[in-house]
Amino acid sequence: MAGKKYRKAIEGYEPLKKYSIAEACQILPKTKISDKWDETVDVSVRLGVNPKYADQMVRGSVVMPSGTGKTKRVLVIAKPDKAREALEAGADYAGSDEYIKKIAEENWFEFDTLVATPDMMVQVGKIGRVLGPRGLMPNPKVGTVTADVKKAVAELKAGRVEFRVEKAGIIQTPIGKASFAPEKLQANLSALLEQLMKLRPQTAKGTYMRSITISTTHGPAVKVDVAAFAGGAE
Repeated sequence: MAGKKYRKAIEGYEPLKKYSIAEACQILPKTKISDKWDETVDVSVRLGVNPKYADQMVRGSVVMPSGTGKTKRVLVIAKPDKAREALEAGADYAGSDEYIKKIAEENWFEFDTLVATPDMMVQVGKIGRVLGPRGLMPNPKVGTVTADVKKAVAELKAGRVEFRVEKAGIIQTPIGKASFAPEKLQANLSALLEQLMKLRPQTAKGTYMRSITISTTHGPAVKVDVAAFAGGAE
């Protein structure tokens, strides 16, 4: 059955053809496989960088204009005044040592993102060995180590996503749901690509943005024409 659905999903487009961002986002919702749940839309961008060199590590975050279709549970580690600010901004949890202790002693991870103020990073560092493997360690490069907790929480709740280049030079991140209107997917994808261009390492040689594909969780990939993205190719 899955094979039949997959074949049907690729009927409406040419899998080997490269489409403009607008065309790809029009095609994508039609390629979903599941009728039972709203599949996530993921993008895979291959960059002309070598992540083993620190000066070619591409890492950052971007606020998706259309949101992601998923609400993140946010924990903020901060002193009382900043913790109050975070809760007022919509954080799910906010506090200081009590949450560090809860994570360390109870293996508590009822959150998706951890934000910490700079003055709490020494304490947070003590549980780095359990946060790191889960991708939860706060980092200033993606905006999760900040004194402006109000802004961080608001952006995370609005749909900010973090990304980091993998060993093969590939960035993979969700940009929405299959139920999103094509225009919303296009806005999110464009925002991500524009942010990646801003983060281009000065030491990256040759073509920087080499390939872009988007797909639903179980659906086939749709190729995006890099040249159709302004500044995407040399």
